[in-house]
Amino acid sequence: MSSDPFCRKRRNEPYMYMMTGKDSGEKFKSKIGGQALVEGIMMRGIDCSAMACRLPDGTIDVEKWSIRNGKNAPWYLKAPFVRGCFNFAISVIDGMKCTMKSAEKQADADDSETSEEEMGAFEKWFSDTKLGKAIDAKLEGEHGKEILSTITLVITLIMMAVFIAALKFIPMLLSGLLTYIHAPDWSKTVAEGVIKLGLIIFYMWAISHMKEMHRTFMYHGAEHKSIACYEHGLELNVENIRAQTRFHPRCGTSFIMLVVLISICIGMFLPWTNILVRFGLQLLLLPVEASVGYELIRLAGRYDNILTRILSAPGLWLQRITTQEPDDSMIEVAIAALTPCLPVDKEDDRW
Repeated sequence: MSSDPFCRKRRNEPYMYMMTGKDSGEKFKSKIGGQALVEGIMMRGIDCSAMACRLPDGTIDVEKWSIRNGKNAPWYLKAPFVRGCFNFAISVIDGMKCTMKSAEKQADADDSETSEEEMGAFEKWFSDTKLGKAIDAKLEGEHGKEILSTITLVITLIMMAVFIAALKFIPMLLSGLLTYIHAPDWSKTVAEGVIKLGLIIFYMWAISHMKEMHRTFMYHGAEHKSIACYEHGLELNVENIRAQTRFHPRCGTSFIMLVVLISICIGMFLPWTNILVRFGLQLLLLPVEASVGYELIRLAGRYDNILTRILSAPGLWLQRITTQEPDDSMIEVAIAALTPCLPVDKEDDRW
């Protein structure tokens, strides 16, 4: 990622993107998507991505980098039912990297060094071990920051894999208890689906009450609102964006909900004779679920009819938790992230 110094502005200097002529007031479906970060937003456009973060001093820091997307994308990012898994993996990894980078931007230089008195008992013990000293020595080197970021990314990916496995295994394990009352397999599948949905909704609801996550969900709302404003062909300013909806059918929340619903449908055809076999089959079929979910999300983003509205309804409902109304400063960050991703020729952004 290369920084664009000219993109840094003060709080009272909002970004503008003017649409004039025949584009003004025109509604269309954009391909641009994004993700909320720590006090910031990342946007992914046709040939570039950008992230904008509100720094502690009130300025907006913007970084922009080129990507292989659209016409320049490799075949595996364009082939139906193949592109889903690859695009999802890229989105997750890029999103994590940007999230970690946005968190780093919030740390003051004076707070980056932790004194011995501020360290916990475990941190003191670990720092005195050979492994701890070796890691400290590595991190103090030239590539220390990259090493730390890589370690954090790997740990996060492992935690995500464990979470996905638990989301599949725990509902299956609890539903399997119905075997002891001789319940039919279809009732176990229904129970499994209900528990899955319950866990997802409860998790989203629980983290939404955390102060930091609540602000992230506000930035999520700003991201959706800014894209909606752009899709309506309106000038990207705070007033226009504030009036837009914070719900969008082409959202990661909707994707997660669709994948869960698809996994429930697939689960109807998997055997209950051996719970470990069923669990293994569900893990093997996860790429299929992600691929189908990705294609459905694309349909929902491209068309507006009764079918796509039905497909979008569960995800839009869940977005009432994962998106919140942003304040004006967050909308300014959304404008700063979206503006560099807008194509010179708007026709390139049409489906």
